[in-house]
Amino acid sequence: MPPFVGSNPLSYGFRHNNNMDLNSNIVTIDVGGHLFQTTKQTLNQAGSKSLFSTISSNLENDSVPFIDRDPEIFSVLLSLLRTGNLPSKAKNFDIQDLIFEAKFYGVEQLILNSQSNPSQFEPFDLEKSLLLPLTGRDSPSAISTTENGSVQVAHGCKITSFDWSLKRKSTILTQFPAIDSMLCLNSRTVAVGATDFSGLQILDLVKGSVKKNLNWENVTKSGSTVQAIGSSGEFLFTSFESSRRNSNCIMVYDVNDDFKPVTKIGHYEIFGAELDSAIPATKLRWLPSHNLLMSAGSHSGPSGVLGNIKFWDLRSGNTVWEIKENVDCFSDITVSDSLSGIFKVGVHSGEVFLADLRNIGSENAWICLGDQRKVTNGKKEGIGCKIESHGNQVFCTKGGNVELWSEVLIDGSIKGRFGSEGRVFRKNYMGRAKDFCGNRITHFSFGGNRMFVTRKDQQFVEVWQSSVRGF
Repeated sequence: MPPFVGSNPLSYGFRHNNNMDLNSNIVTIDVGGHLFQTTKQTLNQAGSKSLFSTISSNLENDSVPFIDRDPEIFSVLLSLLRTGNLPSKAKNFDIQDLIFEAKFYGVEQLILNSQSNPSQFEPFDLEKSLLLPLTGRDSPSAISTTENGSVQVAHGCKITSFDWSLKRKSTILTQFPAIDSMLCLNSRTVAVGATDFSGLQILDLVKGSVKKNLNWENVTKSGSTVQAIGSSGEFLFTSFESSRRNSNCIMVYDVNDDFKPVTKIGHYEIFGAELDSAIPATKLRWLPSHNLLMSAGSHSGPSGVLGNIKFWDLRSGNTVWEIKENVDCFSDITVSDSLSGIFKVGVHSGEVFLADLRNIGSENAWICLGDQRKVTNGKKEGIGCKIESHGNQVFCTKGGNVELWSEVLIDGSIKGRFGSEGRVFRKNYMGRAKDFCGNRITHFSFGGNRMFVTRKDQQFVEVWQSSVRGF
């Protein structure tokens, strides 16, 4: 039985500090027979609901509170309160032991902030540091992360979750034979769908149960498969395609109102040979600064790879911007609020392109950041490449490697191909030499101060993080 069940965990009396003034800022605490001295301000850093705050606000004259816990771990947590960072001696303890004690004192969030804070993300210092094994023979088919660094991985009909410490692992079975799209809504809830299995499901990862089944009722009354999932925090976006592949739309659901449908946008039907009208969105990204939803989809036909990129106003349901792709169509695409741009990797060239949101209406929106000569080579070097933005960087996978693109300031201002207000980006390769040329990267995502990577035919997840962070 844990200590203090049914009783006050703080014992007063029997120990006296004759030098202690009731109005003094100095606090003495006895933890497991070891005396610690600190200040009330330090204890209050833990928050009003913590045991530290209780100690600070319930001191009695000449008394020293006694806590029957591990004094060595207490000293680590006290250092965390003082500096906001775990001391080097914390590496002598298992992270689970620290988390267990932090929960007792009510400061687990401080541990999380010190070990998996997004503000600690250091893109130029990332290297492969850990492998997270998956059960079974299936390779990962989708991956999703939370802001605090927990990660969910779909493989086969299963979803395996790792908490932010990456020490606690759990696996649930789903009703899908395979999962193609997955989005984490919070640490215990995910939205999942498949391209060959009808419906979107909202799953409770803790209970392993379905919270909600969502479907699009299309005209032909056939099933509706999920092509992409996105979120704005307030709304959940789902790109559906009819099982007959002759119609598609994007449904908008209210996350805070039991996922009730809010509106439907981009409803298209195939008319004759106009195949372009039936391209479903396979990528959905929310652009907060403009309150717009980006949808993008492409397909390969007799005239090559064609696609379209649209930005939707949810209030009107209308398209605000549209880019039609017919020359070096995107293999993958993303949009960055912080960089104010759309970034794609060309299916033919395999090069990274930028369309500045400030010039989105121009006739030639795309600027090649790499080798312009590859645009018309027709070799489809970009097939399988992935691109995502995170912070002020853009990450693009090429085979088994990751390129890191960063904007460069020149003479205190941004100059380059767009004239006086132009922009220059430079490419770096991530990781050390030993990290290069692995199997082709199939998915990658960011959470906390980490990057998570999956590869073809491998049953584990790579964790990339700074060499100077964590345990």
